Amino acid sequence: MSDFLASIAEEQRARVAALRPRRRELAAHVESRAREPLDLAAALRSASARGAVAVIAEVKRRSPAAGELATIADPGALALEYALGGAAAISVLTESPHFHGSLGDLARVRDCVRLPVLRKDFIVDELQLLEALAYGADAVLLIAELFAQEILGSLLRAAGELGLGALVEAHEPEALDRAITSGATVIGINQRDLRTLELDRGTAARLAGHVPADRVLVAESGVALPADVRALPLRVDAILVGTALVGSIEAHRLVRDLADARRAEVSP
Repeated sequence: MSDFLASIAEEQRARVAALRPRRRELAAHVESRAREPLDLAAALRSASARGAVAVIAEVKRRSPAAGELATIADPGALALEYALGGAAAISVLTESPHFHGSLGDLARVRDCVRLPVLRKDFIVDELQLLEALAYGADAVLLIAELFAQEILGSLLRAAGELGLGALVEAHEPEALDRAITSGATVIGINQRDLRTLELDRGTAARLAGHVPADRVLVAESGVALPADVRALPLRVDAILVGTALVGSIEAHRLVRDLADARRAEVSP
């Protein structure tokens, strides 16, 4: 069986090697923008404190598991629709070969919304953190399965030094332990195994209790309907949703319905 995660990580290392000559250019671009990144953790906590499930709404054209998802002519307009629905943050896939995303999508979304923007990609090197900041990201995704403890901690510190937040995700219990030990404030439980691309909607329920109460917990993959939100452990503070939203005729309504799913459950 092929290991999708290992394969794509190797592709990213080759891409980083080609990116190294652009380090000064990226650094200069960051200086020219002179923008203070928005706080992802604070945005998620704020939504959760209001009784909502914080929604990280994703701009996503394709996935290896589902194939082509949507033709997105203007990712900025889609992000604005998500914001209209009450999204707490926007995730933008920037990986191109498998997800058909781009850094251009990231920059466009950054210019259109006043919400924290997460660069969702397969980060394997500190240079990609600088690249993320240069194109307008406020936070980056780090996948714990890709790193030994020391390297994960180093990347997390490097992100912090740049002012970037991080969503550190895991699917396997051992990787979740590394995410917790790294000190990450925002921890994701991905219900999809990125090695096999298989989805297990019970993953969040099995692992949520291991995450300390002072961390923001995000459930990723397998959430499409309010019923899916209500099936998650109450410990979950936020959800990251892409496939269901890009396939929705009224994405802003679905964002609102997902965010309010638990409120609806307790309403008289």
